[in-house]
Amino acid sequence: MRRVKSALHWAVGISMVWILFGSPGFVFAAAGNEKPAMPNIAQETIDGSEEASKYGDYKQRFEEIEYQNDIAGRGFDVIEEQIFPIEMGDFGEVFFIPAMDAEYDRLILLFAGADGEILYKTEQLETNSCNRGQTSQPNMGISAVSFQDLNGDGLMDIVLITSCIKEEGDYAGKMYKVGDVLFQNEEGTGFYRDYRISDKINRFGMNKSIELITAFVKDGDSTEFLYTAATLEELQRAGLRIISEQCYFRNFEKLGRLQVVPGMYSIADYNIFMIYLVNEQGYIVWSLQPMGEYDNLYALKGINCRDIDGDGLKDIIVLARYSYEGNGHELIVKSDYAVYYQRTGGFSADTEIKGAYRCGEEDTMEEVVENARAYWGWKSEK
Repeated sequence: MRRVKSALHWAVGISMVWILFGSPGFVFAAAGNEKPAMPNIAQETIDGSEEASKYGDYKQRFEEIEYQNDIAGRGFDVIEEQIFPIEMGDFGEVFFIPAMDAEYDRLILLFAGADGEILYKTEQLETNSCNRGQTSQPNMGISAVSFQDLNGDGLMDIVLITSCIKEEGDYAGKMYKVGDVLFQNEEGTGFYRDYRISDKINRFGMNKSIELITAFVKDGDSTEFLYTAATLEELQRAGLRIISEQCYFRNFEKLGRLQVVPGMYSIADYNIFMIYLVNEQGYIVWSLQPMGEYDNLYALKGINCRDIDGDGLKDIIVLARYSYEGNGHELIVKSDYAVYYQRTGGFSADTEIKGAYRCGEEDTMEEVVENARAYWGWKSEK
């Protein structure tokens, strides 16, 4: 039997708390002169030990998979519709077999020969690190996968996008995507990841499609500047197109006189929409991302600056139509809005109103503003 090559061959035990999750770090959040609470070291030790035990069980089952027929018996469900042939250097044509751990929702990738023997396997994936320090992950399945040579070495690499779901917090239940790239090694016997690439793909919103990831990794196009630029000039020099008809100055009580600058950047047939608040010297004071998890800006309906929550400060409402890909890969266009409240140091996105009011396709900016203000107790102006 040929030796199975795995991406990880770490010992399983309590020491894995340090390897997988780092040393127990304690974050103190003291307000004013209050003394920070002492950490509950005993409880954290117990939690860490339990987590290590969970991961140890999962990892053992993963390592025991030697043939394709072993997958189900080890507690993994094969994603049948995503099995594809792929060329792997020394091994020739093999089968790419993704599977999901039934207990912890972790995705694994297996590469099997024609006889079903697993020639290579890995679970080192960005999608398995969404819940840092936890074995259980929010994976729902594979959204897209592509095999292509990304780095020009003549070997097939893998572009992977998974669908995940937020499990708690203000956005609980909301779906999001996680992008990843696996490069085939020189010998053609396995794959490796560059965590810096995966980090940028997901941190800067380039995880929406195979085309977007390819444009970044293969062609060098990037949305990073949209989030890191310091001046309006820098944005324009990098390719941001200002939507001039919605661009104007407003006096914000806490932040002074600022120019509201909506703009788009096109990459791989995607229109990324951002709004910047720029001071009179041309420096970016704040940026807003009303697109959220949508794929494209279809049409900007309007931007309105007025007090929404009754604190006497101008807030910002954005109404637009966005497009995204449905579950059946169909194009869906939807109207949506975002509310940003002015605070002392900037703006904070609303997380409450949408639970009570969802705009329709025919809703105007006037109606959205009216409903948003009504939520906070304003009387109708009609």
